[in-house]
Amino acid sequence: MFNLFRENTRIALASIRGQKLRTILTVFIIGLGVWALVGILAAVAVLENSITGNLAVMGSNTFTITRYDYSEQVGRQNNSDARVNPVITYPQAKQFQDKYNFIGAQTSLSFTAASSVEVKYEGKKTDPEITIVGADENFLPNSGLETTSGRNFNNFDISNNSFVCIVGADFEKGLFKDVNPIGKELSIRGARFKVIGVLKGRGSTFGNRQDLNVIIPIQLARSLFSAPSIDYTIKVSITNQDLLDGAVGEAILTLRRLRKLSPSANDNFGIERSDELLESLKSQTDTLSTAAWVIGVITVFGSSVALMNIMLVSVTERTREIGVRKSLGAKKGTIAMQFFTETLVVCLMGGFVGTLLGLLTGFAISVFGSMAFPMPWMATIAALGTIIFVTIVSGLYPAIKAAALDPVEALRYE
Repeated sequence: MFNLFRENTRIALASIRGQKLRTILTVFIIGLGVWALVGILAAVAVLENSITGNLAVMGSNTFTITRYDYSEQVGRQNNSDARVNPVITYPQAKQFQDKYNFIGAQTSLSFTAASSVEVKYEGKKTDPEITIVGADENFLPNSGLETTSGRNFNNFDISNNSFVCIVGADFEKGLFKDVNPIGKELSIRGARFKVIGVLKGRGSTFGNRQDLNVIIPIQLARSLFSAPSIDYTIKVSITNQDLLDGAVGEAILTLRRLRKLSPSANDNFGIERSDELLESLKSQTDTLSTAAWVIGVITVFGSSVALMNIMLVSVTERTREIGVRKSLGAKKGTIAMQFFTETLVVCLMGGFVGTLLGLLTGFAISVFGSMAFPMPWMATIAALGTIIFVTIVSGLYPAIKAAALDPVEALRYE
């Protein structure tokens, strides 16, 4: 059986070499279908890994209080329906931190002090693309951030307004390339900050380059980057996930009292739970995956039809060859296997090209978006299944037709 398969493979390769243009077109058609399937699935895997990965590191026991509930804003038909909420001021955020005493809760305060800032180190400086974040000592653990070198803020740094900072991972590729950042001093708008920590890389999500952030103590940020109507963010983490519902309810009551809302008034702030946001994003990426499968299947179906037609043309052109082989004693199964093997070889070539292009597409998207590239095993398995499917669908009927030809009529074919 193996010898027969080897012989059929040899004949198939000889036929492929003899019809180079047809083979190239056929490989292109199969490769295009597999490329569409693998490329879309790989791109979805990259996006899913980037979006959900950043949320997953925070755990499912955190929630964030912001000015708006952005999940409610999405889907409004027009902006006139949107309610204008007052900002969360520093006194409100600080009072919340002092009065919110839910068991096992840890609260952090932060705000975006400035964007598009230029940062200097010795004779070098960055492009004006750095984001300055003012935060306290609980901001890093509550946000799922961790340092690869150095340390986090401590209570002494925050309470004494120490001129220290924590920088994003990209600083090790720019200002501090080939230099240990810990202990070095950065100049930010004339103030000098000692670097005490470097964050683990988080990549970019929809253009938000988190690895270009500089985090400084919150009170220093308030004094250096004063602006009207600064909006503060409150992040809360609890030790027991089972108590998350109660913690969120207590937080709502506390902030409603601080913002002096009547019992009948709606909340004029938003709460985003990490577990709900993660589930929502997973649901959306599942929808993208489903759409990718539908598009890929349609493309592969078109490829299968095109390949079947090409193989039928090949059977017609080689009718006399089939008659000669049958007259020399070739059985129907041998003839059928020859054409089926030829289809398989062409499909493997197209599948390899399509899979390679699909993986390169996903990798290019990850590089362009500064995101991690997870190996899309599902896409690779899908490519293998696609090759098997296309081979069976496209090769079975032409192989059966070739095997069923009458040898006498085949020999008379011109």
